[in-house]
Amino acid sequence: MSKKYPPILDVTCGGRMMWFNHHNPLCLYLDNRELPPTDIDNGRLFEVKPDMLADFRHLPFPDNTFHLVVFDPPHLTRVSDKAYLKIKFERLSNTWQEDLKAGFDECMRVLTDYGTLIFKWSEIQIPTRKVIEVIGQQPLFGHISGRQSKTHWMAFLKVPNYL
Repeated sequence: MSKKYPPILDVTCGGRMMWFNHHNPLCLYLDNRELPPTDIDNGRLFEVKPDMLADFRHLPFPDNTFHLVVFDPPHLTRVSDKAYLKIKFERLSNTWQEDLKAGFDECMRVLTDYGTLIFKWSEIQIPTRKVIEVIGQQPLFGHISGRQSKTHWMAFLKVPNYL
């Protein structure tokens, strides 16, 4: 008998900051780390407590499992270990191109046919165009947000054998 999963997967949940309901029962929250409540800004606590520990580059799920996948990978390559942004968002390694490509491919693999991938990228250090080049697919549509218009939300659709 195969295991039953909720329809949504967040592969890099971190502190679940993008979620209106931080414990949405429709979502399985993953991250590759746990962080106990940590003071990040004079009494403001931040916590990373995923439902499951897993690496977005090697997802422990069968193909075609989720209808919606959310992928908000780390976006910084240069940040101090003690910096607020490092604690909240982690840091990309020097193999970030391979890591993002592997993560994107894994997200698409676990999506059902015609499932949707929501990809969030902040181009503070790496331009969005370079990330799209690395993953090798154009988004269907997206939106730029943030105070400096650096955050890009993009939607991808898993279409089997369409073209």
